[in-house]
This record gives sequence, structure tokens and C-alpha cells, in this order.
Amino acid sequence: MNKLDALREMTVVVADTGDIDAIRRLKPVDATTNPSLILKAAALEAYQPLLKKAVHWATSVKNSESALINACDHLAVSIGCDILEIIPGLISTEVDARLSFDAQAMIAKAHKLIDMYEAEGISRERILIKIASTWEGIMAARQLEQEGIRCNLTLLFNFHQAVACAEAGVTLISPFVGRILDWHKANNPGGDFSGFNDPGVSSVTQIYNHYKAHGYGTIVMGASFRNTSEIECLAGCDRLTISPDLLTALEEDGNSLPRQLSESECKAEMDKFTVAEREFRWAMNEDAMATEKLADGIRRFAADQRTLETRLQELL
Repeated sequence: MNKLDALREMTVVVADTGDIDAIRRLKPVDATTNPSLILKAAALEAYQPLLKKAVHWATSVKNSESALINACDHLAVSIGCDILEIIPGLISTEVDARLSFDAQAMIAKAHKLIDMYEAEGISRERILIKIASTWEGIMAARQLEQEGIRCNLTLLFNFHQAVACAEAGVTLISPFVGRILDWHKANNPGGDFSGFNDPGVSSVTQIYNHYKAHGYGTIVMGASFRNTSEIECLAGCDRLTISPDLLTALEEDGNSLPRQLSESECKAEMDKFTVAEREFRWAMNEDAMATEKLADGIRRFAADQRTLETRLQELL
């Protein structure tokens, strides 16, 4: 048994890619996409018909949004539909990062994406709407979850973000392991961040233990991995979303993989508590890493969204 097979026995393996060929080969249960991954997929020859289809749809549909925005949304949903033909589980489709501080705009976009999936015959039960873990994003997710639209709260770097998501009844969170490590390595170049010293690993472990010890139903899905060691240190987490390169590395490693996280053995570091907006914003203010990486992540996704729009504008 290789490490990928061993991981599948204790964790739901999710593919962090929009590459259909990679998903078909690696056989994940679920898949996640974001503007950066959609942009990469749009450059592949296999996806050119989807770009043309998106442009055609965008120029014929009548709604309050521009043809360019409609084309981007259609492309994201089309890629999601293609992936869902291959995987047995869920697809995460992301709301435009530029809406991250407008709860009502995120809710409206989520409704539009769900309607587009359902028009293609895809049930909302197979969709996770992916939203940045701003306070406004968490409040949008609270309302969407109450409406039966399940959410994946992404760009999560801070423990208070995680608690606020769980208190809001969010289906799933995506703490960004690798980007936490990136920040600490940049700010402490001489630090030992190997193995369980990895601050991203420590963050996900704390969140997982807190959720399980206090009975939260929110799924913990570690994301944004930089190496297989981070994945191995989180073996047993509810879900892990992993790039094709790292999935392949695990598949090629024939060594054993012990479980590290277990619901039956978890212990929380603190009592259960509720996070109001005031506490949330203060906790983020006090956490330079979380503040900087959340803002940086939103900027990066927005930049890739604009690049994708430029590409589609040429076709329009």
C-alpha cells in the first residue's frame, strides 16, 4: 500500500485542481477550484470549447450582470460540471474574491451559481460555494447555509476565523497550511518549521481538536500544502485538498503512513466559546500573519480573476 492509498483509508482525499486529466487519473472523492486554478485550466487546449461556450452563453443571456462576468461564471460552472462527471462527491466553486467584504453581493452570487448548476441538472447537494473567511463572508455563509446552500470557507488562517465559521453552521472550512508556513518562514528565516513544528500543521491540528472536542459538525479540510510532510502530519483530518503533484508523490511513496488526528483522541486547548464581530476583528488585528495572508489571498484571487476576464474579453 502506498501513502496515498493509506491516506484514503482515514481521510477524504480532495483534488486541488481544475485539470480534468489529473482528476481522472488520481480519482479523488471531491475537487476544489478557485480563480487561480480556473485560470490555469483555461490555458489548456482541452478547455477551449468551454471558453467559447461561456462567451456564447454570456452574449445571449439577459440578467443584471455584464457579459464578461457572465462568461466567467459560466466557465467556472462548466468546469465544475465536467469535474462532477468524474468524481463521486462534491465540487467547490468560488465566489468572486472582489465581493469578499459585501455579504449581500456574495449571497446573490451564490444564488446565481447554484441556479446555473441546477440548470445543468446538478443538484445543489453536490456543490460547495467557496467564500473568503472575512466577517462578511462568514455572515453570508450563515444565511446561505440556512437556505440549504452549503459553503466552503476559504482563506482561513486564524483560530477565531475557524470558531466563527463553526458557530455560523458552515459546512466546511479550508485552513491554508502552506501559506501559514510561507509567512513564518519569511518572518523567521532561521526557524525550524519541519514536521510537527510547521505552524500550518499546528493551526489545523488545534482547529480539528477544538471542533471534535466540542461537537461542531463543520468539516475541517486542510489546504494549500507545500510538501508531503504537512499532509502526513495531518493524516486523519476530515478532508485534505491536495495538488496533483503532491498526490502523485504520495502515490509513489511505498512507506507506511500512521494516523495523526483522531476524533476519539482529540483534546481541546480551550473551552467552547462564541465569536462576535468585535472579538473577530480584534483577534484578526492581533494576528499579523492572518491579517496579511487573508488580504494577500484575496488580492491574488482577484488578480487572477482579472486576468481571466482579460482572456475572455478578447473572445467577446
